[in-house]
Amino acid sequence: MPETNLNSQKNEEIDLLDLFKRMGRSISRFLNFIGRGFLASVVFLLKNWLPLGLSLVAGIGTSLLLKTVFPPIYKGEIVLKSNAVSTSEMISFVNRLHVFCTEENTPMLASSLSIGNETAKQITDIRAFWIIDKNNDGVPDYVDYMNNHSVYDTLDIRMADRLDIRIKARSPQDLGIVKSGILKYILSDSLFRQRNNVRIQQNQELLTRLSYDIKQLDSLQKVKYFEETRNNIPKTGGQIVFLQEQKTQLVYTDIYNLYDRKQSLELQQLIYKDIVTLISDITIPFKPITRTLYYGVVVIPLLFFLTLIILIMIRNKTSLKETYNRF
Repeated sequence: MPETNLNSQKNEEIDLLDLFKRMGRSISRFLNFIGRGFLASVVFLLKNWLPLGLSLVAGIGTSLLLKTVFPPIYKGEIVLKSNAVSTSEMISFVNRLHVFCTEENTPMLASSLSIGNETAKQITDIRAFWIIDKNNDGVPDYVDYMNNHSVYDTLDIRMADRLDIRIKARSPQDLGIVKSGILKYILSDSLFRQRNNVRIQQNQELLTRLSYDIKQLDSLQKVKYFEETRNNIPKTGGQIVFLQEQKTQLVYTDIYNLYDRKQSLELQQLIYKDIVTLISDITIPFKPITRTLYYGVVVIPLLFFLTLIILIMIRNKTSLKETYNRF
């Protein structure tokens, strides 16, 4: 019996060693394959440096040509705080203008923004985006231009009270006109106005009630100090007095909480009384965004990879022809 166990143990050790050897050989073959592929790629690029270099030159030249041929586009952004409706509703509402731009519906765009048709023709895009707060610390960090932020992300969240609106136009002077048109477009919506009026009215009613409650608590505090405490002075010890002071401190906490709510509502009534509040105004740019780099980041890699694919096809034309003939 012991010999059987010993033989079994030796067989297991041999199998384990064989497994490690196979894994080592597989890793070695994989690394050799990667190394050979890397060296082959380097040699291929060096042998074909002239056509690949010409593709880069052609990409730069094409980018310069596109910059010259197409009219310049200027970009500006504003940040709004939505007071009467949710940010998601406001983004959807503003993005109706984006649809008008993509469909080149100039009359509807001009009518919505209360501007002339000639000015509307100069607008290339208007679009609203979420602002992302990283680490959920209440500080805006970046704009989700790609609209790929996950709503299930609890660490980096969409800010619930503000949005970013990006404006693109062919003239920098039109950016300010479009900004004013967007604000008119939002403020003229009848449903938004009604909801904002209801909000202001409710806030005012709540402010009145809070002021009344603060006075009542203040009166209660005076009663506790000057009447109840005086009538309940203990004959011995100070334990009961300590408990009475603790109850009075609870009144202080309630008063401070009511003051915090009152100040927040007063802020809403004074500063954030409109449907939206302009937090960050537009900055008129001196240079367009459609510079050489704007086109180059797309054109240069595209021409380079097209040239690379053509060279690979030429290099392997015999194999490709044989594969084609099989089908």
